[in-house]
Amino acid sequence: MTQQTHAYHMVNPSPWPLTGALSALLMTTGLIMWFHYNSTTLLLLGLTTNTLTIYQWWRDIIRESTFQGHHTPVVQKGLRYGMILFIISEVFFFFGFFWAFYHSSLAPTPELGGCWPPAGITPLNPLDVPLLNTSVLLASGVSITWAHHALMEGHRGHMLQSLLITIMLGVYFTLLQASEYYEAPFTISDGIYGSTFFMATGFHGLHVIIGSTFLIICLMRQLKFHFTSTHHFGFEAAAWYWHFVDVVWLFLYVSIYWWGS
Repeated sequence: MTQQTHAYHMVNPSPWPLTGALSALLMTTGLIMWFHYNSTTLLLLGLTTNTLTIYQWWRDIIRESTFQGHHTPVVQKGLRYGMILFIISEVFFFFGFFWAFYHSSLAPTPELGGCWPPAGITPLNPLDVPLLNTSVLLASGVSITWAHHALMEGHRGHMLQSLLITIMLGVYFTLLQASEYYEAPFTISDGIYGSTFFMATGFHGLHVIIGSTFLIICLMRQLKFHFTSTHHFGFEAAAWYWHFVDVVWLFLYVSIYWWGS
């Protein structure tokens, strides 16, 4: 940083975008091989190379931000814009699933029995596990906000405690959703109801797992004193992502579980 006259980060050439793209190709090809030929070799290879890429790419970013001083205020501003645009793209990703759901549920065709839920479908009780999941995610939104404020005010112990609570609530949500899938009286192949339900809630569940991983990395970094009250964009991005996951779940609960049942 002492050899340049500007505050911007000129990123060094990195192999990780290439290995990340190749590992994603291996995973998608591996999924096809698994579905059609019951072979998991390519899928496991893709998952392994993708995990290694993620680990090494994140390691490099942590080095650049924490130890090399590349994440100046100007660079952090650009990263914030990037994270905001990424979350907007995720909003439109889920918008497609909501569009499919409302397209079919607001005007059920004769093939669906002219009613919603379609004939033969027994929907899940929205006041059972889905309501518990809603309260779990709302509580996690409170605890992640507590962690953010504790970090900004320099209360390290409170930040670690509330961040750990958030991670535990995220894992609990995932376990509850897995049990709900296991006991569901319908499957993803049960017409438009099954496909929209499992695609929307399943991708949300994937985002919860990704967000929990994000927060676990933040917890490990906080244990190593990587964050300060003025330099913690990694945690801030994780908190934004977690709030996005919370809001999407509220729309899912109201639309698919409550109104759709």
